[in-house]
Amino acid sequence: MIRPADDHTVPADADVDEEIVLGVDTHNDVHVAAVITVMGVLIGTQAFPATADGYAALLDWARGHGQLRRAGVEGTSSHGTALNRFLRRHDMQILEINRPDRARRRRRGKSDAIDAENAARAVLSQEATAIAKTGDGAVEMIRMLKVAKGSAVKARTQAINQLRAILMRADPTLRDALAGLGPTTLIRTCADLPEDEHRTIDDAARTVLRMLARRILTLTEEARAHERALVAIITERAPRLLQRHGIGPDTAAALLITAGDNPDRLGSEAAFAALCGVNPIEASSGKTVRHRLNRGGDRRSNSALYTIVVTRLGRDARTRVYAERRTTEGKSKKEIIRCLKRYVAREVFPIIIEALSPADTSSAAA
Repeated sequence: MIRPADDHTVPADADVDEEIVLGVDTHNDVHVAAVITVMGVLIGTQAFPATADGYAALLDWARGHGQLRRAGVEGTSSHGTALNRFLRRHDMQILEINRPDRARRRRRGKSDAIDAENAARAVLSQEATAIAKTGDGAVEMIRMLKVAKGSAVKARTQAINQLRAILMRADPTLRDALAGLGPTTLIRTCADLPEDEHRTIDDAARTVLRMLARRILTLTEEARAHERALVAIITERAPRLLQRHGIGPDTAAALLITAGDNPDRLGSEAAFAALCGVNPIEASSGKTVRHRLNRGGDRRSNSALYTIVVTRLGRDARTRVYAERRTTEGKSKKEIIRCLKRYVAREVFPIIIEALSPADTSSAAA
């Protein structure tokens, strides 16, 4: 059910040539929009359905109040993803709006219309400066495939654990018949168990083992299909990334997803490192000058960088030489890994920029 927002209408003498700023509070079924002038005057708020027609109506309504070039949208990576793509196609700059300030929310209260107005004001005051991911290219495809693969792998692991639990409680005769088999052989043997009527516990156990084994085989093939698709896309769009030592399809996908389809929105490799949570945070006070660990950022890309570093520590000669030198300087293993993660982020950022640059995209499309 669509919840109507406070419907403020533009005055009859409104100047349609005046620049305005749009703010949108996104939800699953309805988006609430607010328009303010560059002087901070609220012109109006209105709710629109989260459909193609609703997006068009939202844009027409906003542009009816003045010249619209900027918009602040909450949830550009969730409920507002489709709206973000729609507005970008109409030559608008979309800024990501983070969670509203709690102190301000306590003072003013909470409603969708207020959140939409606050989003517009965050753009106007330049409090919101992060350009939203476009989500309209190869990286978005990679993200969807990685989500599907992760879901298949998780369900497969759960099914394997259930199969082992059922087998552990099964009749000794059934357990002895399946003893000594390797994991793959065990699953295939269980998948070929005969189908019997459920007259005994042994019959029920065989049925459950057969169904779980077939589910495992199906999920295994699904995960492999997603893996093949991931490798194909990454090889086509960012082949140099896979050529770097220690970087595989999963780690490459995590780094590309963090960068997004428009990594040029990141001003430098330092910004990318901050996005991955591998930049040191200043924690100095008085005469004490120090940095602390950054526990923010995208933890999936942070984990990918960790995997790359651990792989290189075991197999890359240059990395091992660096680790030995830093060890003699008194650095701990954790500190060395943190430094290496920062170096890897610096190494891969120009590769990602080159792979996903607009010029490369246009040439690939041609």
